[in-house]
Amino acid sequence: MNDTHLSQRAFSDLHLPEPLLAGVRHAGFSYCTPIQAATLPKALAGHDVAGQAQTGTGKTAAFLLAVFHRLLTVPAIAGRKRNQPRALILAPTRELAIQIHKDALVLGRDCGFALRLAYGGTGYETQRKDIEEGADVLIGTPGRLIDYFKQRVFDLKAVQVMVLDEADRMFDLGFIKDIRFLLRRMPPPAARLSLLFSATLSYRVTELAYEHMNNPELVRIEAEKITAERVRERLFHLGHEEKLPALVGLLRREQVTRALVFTNTKHAAERVQRSLSTNGFASEVLSGDVPQRKRQSLLGDFRDGRFPILVATDVAARGLHIPDVSHVFKYDLPQDAEDYVHRIGRTARAGAAGEAVSLACDEYAFSLLDIEQYIGHKIPVVHVTDDLLVTLAPPARATERPRPPGRAHRGRPSRDGHHAHRGAHKGPARERKEPAPDAPRARKAPEKPILG
Repeated sequence: MNDTHLSQRAFSDLHLPEPLLAGVRHAGFSYCTPIQAATLPKALAGHDVAGQAQTGTGKTAAFLLAVFHRLLTVPAIAGRKRNQPRALILAPTRELAIQIHKDALVLGRDCGFALRLAYGGTGYETQRKDIEEGADVLIGTPGRLIDYFKQRVFDLKAVQVMVLDEADRMFDLGFIKDIRFLLRRMPPPAARLSLLFSATLSYRVTELAYEHMNNPELVRIEAEKITAERVRERLFHLGHEEKLPALVGLLRREQVTRALVFTNTKHAAERVQRSLSTNGFASEVLSGDVPQRKRQSLLGDFRDGRFPILVATDVAARGLHIPDVSHVFKYDLPQDAEDYVHRIGRTARAGAAGEAVSLACDEYAFSLLDIEQYIGHKIPVVHVTDDLLVTLAPPARATERPRPPGRAHRGRPSRDGHHAHRGAHKGPARERKEPAPDAPRARKAPEKPILG
């Protein structure tokens, strides 16, 4: 961890209530990051804020502290029911919602609030029951929240704070109609505190802010580079068949403690993971069709260091805080320039240093020009040396089921090039003895059912 990413403003100078200061100390925070230093004084004073900053710069802690401060200092509305949340935090992905909830448990540990989580893919009845039993702060994804809302599991009449995280991603994923549906069922903007955070404050994001917030103050923390400040970027030009040997070669010669390997497709992710495992690198695959329960388990094991390499599609590119990722390998160059930045954002977080390695092949190199134009600089190209392209161990062969003697695989060519048919023998062909024309045919015994 490096402190050069911090500002000169201490959390102790913000006059936070003692329960909240205790959570800050428990989290190990002393000084604010630039986005926290710029937005917290405004939000604590009751002003709506729309904040822009790079990923990994502390936006989550900024809005969580503002939420808890508001709930601690402003009483709930009279007659509020226990299933009427006082704060609603909206996130575009399940993983981000889970991460926000995890951070909220740390910062709000001494505040006494009921923190509830709602996201799709798992735990439908459990989440529903938790919200019905009481929710002060409700964190979730739009789809599951609207589902519960329409069933009257909760309502939004008592909301005092609204947070919209990763607002630009909400547009990308097509959630904006769902967001507006929820915003219109809350108290009016003047009667609540509204906070919006995004990696970019584009025209469509600021339009949303001015439509559903109370004269928000725009805060932009501009970095010298779009990519993280302490990340070292490198690019290797390779043939498609050279990428796997190069990836294994880089993993062998560099000090990789925890790595993310990004591919553009699930099929590529599975192929890379199989090759890494065959060549001695423990790894797992995270893609969009992995069930939610398994996805959470994989991310937990990766964070805890049970395996050092996670091969992922862009489902893991945004919204996840995975500490101490030393390397991000872009096995496939992304086709969207913004995804390049989001992938890099998984390393060099909170002031740490990191490595971002791109393997450009003939299939995806066409996106390189757009990427470099978007990030505003050329990615340094590294010469590919012979020792980088290592010889890979062959993948393990799948074990075939044993076949009865004398039977060839159905449809598989035999040694003489002809297709073997059911019942063919491996030995020399035998003359088939036909029954006499008048001989009675043997009756075929009925087949016995296969049990088990």
